[in-house]
Amino acid sequence: MPEEIIFLVEEAPEGGYIARALGYSIFTEGDTWDELKVMVQDAVHCHFEEEEQPRVVRLHQVREEVMAV
Repeated sequence: MPEEIIFLVEEAPEGGYIARALGYSIFTEGDTWDELKVMVQDAVHCHFEEEEQPRVVRLHQVREEVMAV
């Protein structure tokens, strides 16, 4: 049973956010940050049995920006 699970969150090219769990086959997306948090919780509940649920879910947002110099 993992104590915590970390999701890598990126802005989706078409808008909204995508989240991938590190070390687990869990992927979800949401149109807003609040919707993404709900979708992540739902995905974790679907992936793990009740007694195996991690106690903490950490969202790590990555933002990439390209600038001309």
